[in-house]
Amino acid sequence: MSYLYRERSGSQKLSSKGSSAFVRNVMAMLDEIEYRHCYSGEDLEDIYRLRYKSFRAHGLLLSESADQRMVDELDDAPNCYRFGVFLNNVLVSTVRLHHMTATTPHAPIMTVFGNVLTPRLVAGETFIDPSRLAIDPDVSATYRALPYVTLRLAVIANAHFNTTSCVSMIRQEHTAFYKRVFNSTQVGEPRTYPPFTMPIYLYESRCDRNLQPTIDRFPFFDSTAFERRMLFDRPKRGELAPLTILPTAKYLKNAA
Repeated sequence: MSYLYRERSGSQKLSSKGSSAFVRNVMAMLDEIEYRHCYSGEDLEDIYRLRYKSFRAHGLLLSESADQRMVDELDDAPNCYRFGVFLNNVLVSTVRLHHMTATTPHAPIMTVFGNVLTPRLVAGETFIDPSRLAIDPDVSATYRALPYVTLRLAVIANAHFNTTSCVSMIRQEHTAFYKRVFNSTQVGEPRTYPPFTMPIYLYESRCDRNLQPTIDRFPFFDSTAFERRMLFDRPKRGELAPLTILPTAKYLKNAA
């Protein structure tokens, strides 16, 4: 389950009338952003601690952890991508993505909605499941575009892997955001997701219908093929993974 930004009254709306200023603000923020694909070491430990800090701050963890880390077995799944988002070289947010296929169905969403998605995976559909979205509560009020900058990674993943849909487990108060930004729709009825007590919803955004319109409306979600490869191609044996990846949306916007 993810912590998501909710617009406050008086904030910029995401309508076509007001989107240009909003897009400019997010684009400007991308100039200060670096993405890091975290495989091991201190960066990985830092994102586990940031998850814990964020989820505790928003009352989503019912018990304390002695090591103040939030990690589970799905972090080590072969189809898992763990990212840190750095602003001026400081970790400010993180998200975990699972690329789901028939041979690699591992993802948090399968623990709750597996009976819904398994037949579709067997039939050849593929999905991206974003989870563990966490924003540093110390900076979230100052940098209110961070959820968009972070969820940009999920949009890029869907484009790179040419998936059927982006599927998300979300709380009721976040459904309006997903409908508005990604044109996501609810699938089935909400269910429980232990250890959380609130109902969890399955929302889906079909890529064939929604991916390009979403990018057209919010061009900060766009990316070059080079950025997509840097983010999601696994390094070959003996090769080093890139330390940081810079967003490329501004170059596409300038070219347009």
